[in-house]
Amino acid sequence: MKADPASPPIWLVTNPASGSNSPASVAAICAALRPMRTLEFPHQPLPTRAELEAAEVATLAVFTGDGTINAAAAALEGWGGALLALPGGTQNLLSKALHGDRTLDAILADVPKGRRVRRWGIRTSQGLSLVEVLVGPGAMWADVRESLRALDFAAMAETFASALRETREGPAVRLVDPPEGQPEGYRALLLAPEGDGVLVEGYDFADIGEFAAQGFAMLIKRNFREGPHDDIGVFPAVTISSAADLALMIDGERRQGGGEERFTCEEIALDFLATHFLASHPLHT
Repeated sequence: MKADPASPPIWLVTNPASGSNSPASVAAICAALRPMRTLEFPHQPLPTRAELEAAEVATLAVFTGDGTINAAAAALEGWGGALLALPGGTQNLLSKALHGDRTLDAILADVPKGRRVRRWGIRTSQGLSLVEVLVGPGAMWADVRESLRALDFAAMAETFASALRETREGPAVRLVDPPEGQPEGYRALLLAPEGDGVLVEGYDFADIGEFAAQGFAMLIKRNFREGPHDDIGVFPAVTISSAADLALMIDGERRQGGGEERFTCEEIALDFLATHFLASHPLHT
């Protein structure tokens, strides 16, 4: 369906490899939003701020997983338009925060009355997190998931063995500033923006059954909070340390940090379009 010339221009980014993408869902989005241009990532690069400004795009709709939405948002800080995060992945945590846990059709129906909001994210040395950062040996399960996505069974066997070994035997990660939580550290620390602070939860494995359950959650569902954990607290910023370089999973994507990393909570310099207003703070106008 062609774009409506009377409407503010919309561009759409899709990713056929993401969990919830399908030709039917993309067709439904195009029918509802009438985008001027559709980009299929990663076959086509994500749009730059300069490209969107030159085309006078008002909204960039991104129908992908959290990792690709993260990459798009990080590159567009300071842009005057709004990013519409749609549930195109597996967990779709940012979409749930902005729209509630609702179907794609329900979200699309409410887009015309959506509001621009600003959100807080977590700044790291390895990039911006919109949703969550997993720090520690447990983050290495992201490598297994990437091999699974690519159907690379040889790499999957190798990364599975490495993640299994590191999660069970690798150096623990400790919250050193502030010095909270278990002094001996954890297998993983989960960080998430909570208001204008960093929420910290600590995860350990008491036995092989608990380990297997958490490993499955990390690999398949990225739903770490199902397992037992310590609610350590909410802080303006935190420093995490380990005897080895810190494995990171930022919005589901694998990164590698140093032996000590600082994490701060900051407002993201980008507007997001929200249809579930209790989940975010509207912009003051």
